[in-house]
Amino acid sequence: QLQLVESGGDLVQPGGSLRLSCTVSGFMDYYGIGWFRQAPGKEREGVSCISASGHYTYYADSVKGRFTLSRDDAKKTVFLQMNNLKPEDTAVYYCAAGGSTVQAMCEMGLGDYWGQGTQVTVSS
Repeated sequence: QLQLVESGGDLVQPGGSLRLSCTVSGFMDYYGIGWFRQAPGKEREGVSCISASGHYTYYADSVKGRFTLSRDDAKKTVFLQMNNLKPEDTAVYYCAAGGSTVQAMCEMGLGDYWGQGTQVTVSS
């Protein structure tokens, strides 16, 4: 069983950057890790997912070119670097672990284990 804890959420101005961290307790080597977000009144959406090997990544169209996902299994942490943030990026961000392909995980929200979330607010 895995436990995931998100950190790094904050209030940032438009155009700014944040790095979110997802720290995993347990054996994460066989799991893909994904970041999802949910804004008030909206459905949860997959932001970016990375395969267990780290070789495959998926990005939602809305964040391509701005967000970068990476994993460091030695540190048991997955990082989501978010640049050029926009007000529409405001949401609670969750990380999850699962065994699906990165596309399925992100597009269908297929996570077996979930964290509690961290708030990202982009506002001037």
